[in-house]
Amino acid sequence: MNKSAYAAALLYAFIIGFSFFFVKLALTAASPVDILAHRFTVAFLAALIPLLLGWVKIAISIKGALKVLPLALFYPVMFFAFQVFGLVYTSSSEAGIIQAAIPIFTMIFAAYFLNERFTKRQFFFTVLSAAGVACIFMMKSAGTGSSDLRGAALILLSALSSAGYSVLARKMTRTFSSLELTYVTTGAGFLFFNGIAGISHMSDGTLSGFFAPFTDPVFVLSVLYLGVLSSFATSFLSNYALSKIEAAKISMFNHLATLVTILAGIIWLGESLEWFHFAGTGMIIAGIIGATIVRRENRLKKS
Repeated sequence: MNKSAYAAALLYAFIIGFSFFFVKLALTAASPVDILAHRFTVAFLAALIPLLLGWVKIAISIKGALKVLPLALFYPVMFFAFQVFGLVYTSSSEAGIIQAAIPIFTMIFAAYFLNERFTKRQFFFTVLSAAGVACIFMMKSAGTGSSDLRGAALILLSALSSAGYSVLARKMTRTFSSLELTYVTTGAGFLFFNGIAGISHMSDGTLSGFFAPFTDPVFVLSVLYLGVLSSFATSFLSNYALSKIEAAKISMFNHLATLVTILAGIIWLGESLEWFHFAGTGMIIAGIIGATIVRRENRLKKS
């Protein structure tokens, strides 16, 4: 077992789990487009500092960077755009719950595009975990009668983008290093989201208000977390883990991120906790444990 890769995936899950909480806080001071622009400006600066200080070296060519750009379309462009706009219409816990279906999408995509194999029992436990997702989301929608399907649809598209990214990144790590993929995708996010935000503010004549949210300490803290940790750091962590471990295995850590998201939403955002959260969470945990046991059994049989 590659311990460093699994440690990277574990840290990735915790950072992503709390990201929904900080996005919600940031949305109280800025628009979704501005948040994306600011978080990737911070991410780009965080990536630039170690490069300028000579702590890391990137030798990727312009031709190579262009080959990585399709990866940047999945992450960060579509992933974060769908996520942030989705959070405008849904709660952070619900968003995390929907994105817990990412492992199933990744497993299917990886099997088709990468020929990664999975056992029937592994698939069963992964589906069980995703059923926990469906349980919570459907019961919450039925219970309140006010769930906005726009938010659910956007978060679902974000989940599909994440699955597509994992599969494509897994393939690209055979050609490019984890750092090279991280720097290209971070740079692409910086250019794209700042371009969109700049055009939007210039057309509305509100360019001076672009930096206004930085007068809010809560926003500054949120965008620092989202930029340094949830954008730049998680990009490197996921790319590193995907260079060592199959995409379907790494995607299971999104379930842990879901549980962290639910906890953060309930404790710090005051979001309601219902019985179906417990039922769904139990199914998610059972699925994670079951999938892990299956993998261990498979390794024992092979040895």
